[in-house]
Amino acid sequence: MSEQDMATAEEMMWAGRFITAKKRGRWEYVSRARNIRAAVILAIDEDIDGRHVVLVDQFRVPLGRRCIELPAGLVGDESADEDAADAAARELEEETGYRAGRMEPLGEFYSSPGMVSESFTLFRAHDLHKTGDGGGVDGEDIHVHRVPLAGLAAQVDAWRAEGYAMDVKLLLLLGAEMVA
Repeated sequence: MSEQDMATAEEMMWAGRFITAKKRGRWEYVSRARNIRAAVILAIDEDIDGRHVVLVDQFRVPLGRRCIELPAGLVGDESADEDAADAAARELEEETGYRAGRMEPLGEFYSSPGMVSESFTLFRAHDLHKTGDGGGVDGEDIHVHRVPLAGLAAQVDAWRAEGYAMDVKLLLLLGAEMVA
């Protein structure tokens, strides 16, 4: 679709509580309702055993199976003026049981720009402290995984063999290793 075609008015096809289906010209796509954004957290801790990444898995209805992911959550789903860093810190602790001493913003990214207008802000969590078990809220059934970075590729292979889906954002950690 050309930039000229993009001048066509956006048409709302369907709206739900969290997502909307839209059309502009012949192009159909999905966006978040009410300007809700997302925050994704890259949480790496270090101890005498080396560097570990904190990941989560949860059942994802669109995939029909559990998915291994970086911790993440919605910004502004309860309060329109919620700060993205505050939401990231809240989501990290709710999902994983880790509290960050500092959240560093790494930028805004789009995960599937050909069909979804949603962006997410990526945060790097520093100075992690374990505060609880995690698991999410309201029956989210989130499982927490603390994986040595040195063994992440092998662990991803093992999870795939068990039938888990892999979130594209794991490429942040696997990218350089996959092309080496």
